[in-house]
Amino acid sequence: MSTVRLEPLLHQCFRDNLRFRSESKKAKLCYYNHSPLKLAFNGGSFCNFKPLPVPSIRASSTVIDTRETSEVSEVLYRETFTLKRTQKVEGRVSVRLEQRNDEANWRLTVGCNLPGKWVLHWGVNYIDEVGSEWDQPPPEMRPPGSVPIKDYAIETPLKNLLSTSEEKIFHEVRINFNTYSSIAAINFVLKDEETGAWCQHRGRDFKVPLMDYLHEDFNIIGTKKSFGLLPGAPGQLSTMLLKPEGSQPKGQDGINEQMDPKQQTKILEGFYEEHSILKETSVENFMTVSITKSSEEDKNIVCLETDLPRDVVVHWGVCRDDDKRWEIPAGPYPPETKIYKKLALQTLLQPKEDGHGSLGLFSLDKELMGFLFVLNLNDKTWLNYMGSDFYIPLSNAGSKVSIHGGPGSSSVGASGKTTETSKTVSDADYSDGVISEIRNLVRDISSEKTSKTKSKEWQEYVLQEIEKLAAEAYSIFRGSSPTFVEESTPETETVIPPAKVCSGTGSGYEILCQGFNWESHKSGRWYMELKEKVNEFASLGFTVIWLPPPTESISPEGYMPKDLYNLNSRYGSMEELKILVKSFHQVGIKVLGDVVLNHRCAHYQNHNGVWNIFGGKLSWDDRAVVGDDPHFQGRGNKSSGDHFHAAPNIDHSQDFVRKDLKEWLCWLRKEIGYDGWRLDFVRGFWGGYIKDYLETSEPYFAVGEYWDSLSYTYGELDHNQDSHRQRIIDWINATNGTAGAFDVTTKGILHDAIGRCQYWRLSDQKGKPPGVVGWWPSRAVTFIENHDTGSTQGHWRFPGGKEMQGYAYILTHPGTPAVFYDHVFSHYRSEISALLSVRHRLKINCRSTVQIMKANHDVYAAIISEKLAMKIGPGHYEPPTGQQRWALALQGNDYKVWEAS
Repeated sequence: MSTVRLEPLLHQCFRDNLRFRSESKKAKLCYYNHSPLKLAFNGGSFCNFKPLPVPSIRASSTVIDTRETSEVSEVLYRETFTLKRTQKVEGRVSVRLEQRNDEANWRLTVGCNLPGKWVLHWGVNYIDEVGSEWDQPPPEMRPPGSVPIKDYAIETPLKNLLSTSEEKIFHEVRINFNTYSSIAAINFVLKDEETGAWCQHRGRDFKVPLMDYLHEDFNIIGTKKSFGLLPGAPGQLSTMLLKPEGSQPKGQDGINEQMDPKQQTKILEGFYEEHSILKETSVENFMTVSITKSSEEDKNIVCLETDLPRDVVVHWGVCRDDDKRWEIPAGPYPPETKIYKKLALQTLLQPKEDGHGSLGLFSLDKELMGFLFVLNLNDKTWLNYMGSDFYIPLSNAGSKVSIHGGPGSSSVGASGKTTETSKTVSDADYSDGVISEIRNLVRDISSEKTSKTKSKEWQEYVLQEIEKLAAEAYSIFRGSSPTFVEESTPETETVIPPAKVCSGTGSGYEILCQGFNWESHKSGRWYMELKEKVNEFASLGFTVIWLPPPTESISPEGYMPKDLYNLNSRYGSMEELKILVKSFHQVGIKVLGDVVLNHRCAHYQNHNGVWNIFGGKLSWDDRAVVGDDPHFQGRGNKSSGDHFHAAPNIDHSQDFVRKDLKEWLCWLRKEIGYDGWRLDFVRGFWGGYIKDYLETSEPYFAVGEYWDSLSYTYGELDHNQDSHRQRIIDWINATNGTAGAFDVTTKGILHDAIGRCQYWRLSDQKGKPPGVVGWWPSRAVTFIENHDTGSTQGHWRFPGGKEMQGYAYILTHPGTPAVFYDHVFSHYRSEISALLSVRHRLKINCRSTVQIMKANHDVYAAIISEKLAMKIGPGHYEPPTGQQRWALALQGNDYKVWEAS
């Protein structure tokens, strides 16, 4: 099936009580995966309707003339959509073997006439290793620009040549070789680096034989046994025609190890072949929908105009209520209209006079609520709106300019000026409009166009306003009455947040504890040891516990998973894990499972001895491994992130991989009872896949480990770490905000601020917290230590003896704080408990506001939500006196916390 998601190019919505306004925005298009190139075409179909032969309707003589659009007096609605779709382009791979200047020197030329960044991935077989897999060719044989891939292959970029016959760019690479060498065959595949797609011969490597005893190999080319030749191609001229009387060992030089010419029994002959291939390319088109007044008082004219090529069929209907149920309207209908199963109409759009695209005009009664449709191209590709049918409002078209407009939406008249209206709509439409606008604003901030046209101050302002509105909305949600005043709650009353506000992001009041360290697996019964401490975690005030990876693993710590459905690990059995999770639930603590989705250890080796074949319930082959990691010889697409070279990196662009992982996550949720996920090494693949996994598994809370290096100059930490936190923000945006991320930026800055007495670092250039918590606090999971940075690994240990300053910072500030197990059960326990108590009592949450009062060399101080003041560092600070009075709540070594009284 080929179904395309569309988003509007022009989309405006105004709301009087919002303090920000979206300017013109360009839609952020959805992401498309490119399948490996194939030698056959696979068509698609629409997911909801499968078109069948349908009866035609004779068009009425009163059908609207196309000129009517220019005669109307007023445009009631107009919106333009970008249509991004994939299109299969047919091309060819050519293979030519030819003699050069004498009988011993020959050339293999491989070409491709499709656009792309093509690379030849190739190797050779030597005489004494005919049955084995690839080896690297000798240096003399490698064209300029070749790069060795480990010890088994070479990658050579194809050069761009101008084809004089077709005036199209042609890609070509030439390999020169000597027939007296000990090389028996040349093997290759083509790779398009732009898409990560591979082009193979009938699903296997191309093999050009130079010896005649390879004729039984099925995937050889240049012989009479070749298959799938493009009709009309010159065809092959001969089989391999060089046969030695005996073989000799492979040498280091290859070509220098020549065979005695007397050993030849046949002469190598040239050939030329072409193989047909298809490549998927992205194509952008547009569609404009407009509504104008008809000359008939009770009619409006809906006009659909598009630049889509060839025949475009509109599958359409109307609705009379908010349920948006399809029905067929009364005639007359446009020309070329058919009835589909008495449920909808199908109309072929008419070519425009200039020959570019097509259009259709539909005369509809004003009393109708809306116009519903989808587009069909050649019965193979269906275009819809963000996974749903297009819906165009008709009954109040004059008061709306966008599909999801709410109260106060504007109308665009014939003059093009915007006028305010006061039409009322349902609460559902109103909410959809606001949510859509906020989501579009956040997407716009991360778009390339906005980053060039909008200042950083504007982007920060919009995000801050969204955070304020979210905090205000949540306050309303918690209250018993729909007012903008936060509910007054006695200090002793426990605030119970709603069970679910937004999938993957919790309620905002979470306090996380990592429930293990790097050595926890050694006892063999960690689950049972934790079970004995469940009540302690609850009494300290933790609301979420993060458990170690549960799967069978090559490494005992669990981060090299093998059989994902085998949950008997070094931490305990599957049954013990279920008992532990149930015990935490009984005391009101949510449980996060540590899931490793980036990589997986294989069960078996391939024919090259590389571990890339998987067993267990998820018995994947090497198509599940990314194709650009030279260590594991995967046949998947190019990786969408960074490589983790210790194990095969999983190709999440494969449909079967995503399907299996989603089923696994849902199984963990149901079978074990996990409430959410800690996502390991998310730098390894695109955050959009995380969005897919989270929308399916619906976690209460999820946090990704996006960890890379901060910015340093000559070994000194830079004050400005915006680029570092922006990379984390970009990943969160890729997930569509469905997950948070560990605030590695804040941890790194706290290291130098506290360890080197440089507390000025804790304020950025705008006077805000310098980490992710300063830009998107509701998605920032703050921490000072974990199993990697501390414990026995100690990769990035927090300044010794000053851990409580770090906790005084993250447990009083917005974001979701995470406390390390080693610190909970240490001499810091009572101080951590006191800080947790203050956070709960004053209802500090992930969206609380921060006012930095002081940030110099020896002290940092801030006021949080006007009800908590804090300072860290040896320097002096006291909260200001005035209308608000402050009482010291707790203090320790170089930190203090006050409460407003």
